[in-house]
Amino acid sequence: MNIQQLEYILAVDQFRHFAKAAEHCHVTQPTLSMMIQKLEDELGVKLFDRTAQPVKPTPAGTKVIEQARVVLYQTSLIKDIVKEEEQSLSGTFRLAVLPTIAPYLLPRFFAQLTERYPDLDIRILEMKTTPSLAALQRGEIDAAIIANQPKEPQLQAQTLFYEQFFGYVAKGDPLFKKALIRTADISDEHLWLLDEGHCFRDQLLRFCQMEKVKVRQAAYRLGSMETFMRMVESGNGVTFIPQLATLQLSQEQLELVRPFAIPKPTREIMWVTRTDFVRHSIAQILIDNIRQAVPKEMHTLQVGQKIV
Repeated sequence: MNIQQLEYILAVDQFRHFAKAAEHCHVTQPTLSMMIQKLEDELGVKLFDRTAQPVKPTPAGTKVIEQARVVLYQTSLIKDIVKEEEQSLSGTFRLAVLPTIAPYLLPRFFAQLTERYPDLDIRILEMKTTPSLAALQRGEIDAAIIANQPKEPQLQAQTLFYEQFFGYVAKGDPLFKKALIRTADISDEHLWLLDEGHCFRDQLLRFCQMEKVKVRQAAYRLGSMETFMRMVESGNGVTFIPQLATLQLSQEQLELVRPFAIPKPTREIMWVTRTDFVRHSIAQILIDNIRQAVPKEMHTLQVGQKIV
């Protein structure tokens, strides 16, 4: 048994296809199949049901794959420890970022960062909270930027900044005439919201005490925040946007922005890693660049703001 064989079975588990797994591992399919067959012979058990379409792990294979994932992660930690001791700012760093954060935060610092550290390969993945935390626990990513405190004991977090929510209101909507948004003024009938699974949506629904949103179901399921903003600009309804999004708006677009009345709903943006994380030098560079990229008033929770 060797590390390469473990990498191959994880690839097959990921792609559920031997040819695609071989392509991912940069080997031929016969080579990958032969190495997996040797591992199965050594263990005396079939790891994959090759008659299934797509290929799937056997019950024993599932357990072996989970242990292989642990072994490969621990192996990668050995390399990371050496790099950290050398304070090496090179290699690949995989960072998951929420889709409601990435478009507004990354343009503020990412290009300059990669130019300053050309040997550092930062791979950004836009992922919702639950998949991000699951990927962290499996060792598939190095860190995640999310908008709430993780509860998993094997994860640790620190605050990056605080970000207030704003309303984005069509000129024809009754809310447009108001200087401040109060939760009692919000109507389901004219509201564009992200689909379920976005913490941005969940936090706002809790804050607004809206247990169920029934309207626009068909319309908003495939929508994005940017799509909803265009809908509002065309004169249709209300949506919500994060504070960093307002910094990208034109003067004409800013006329559609409405702040909430006190308490102002605010999310806490967190940097999350595993408790056994060792790449602190790279992490600190990223954290410092992120904090420098947002306005200083976002570094602390302001008077009148409420974390949701």
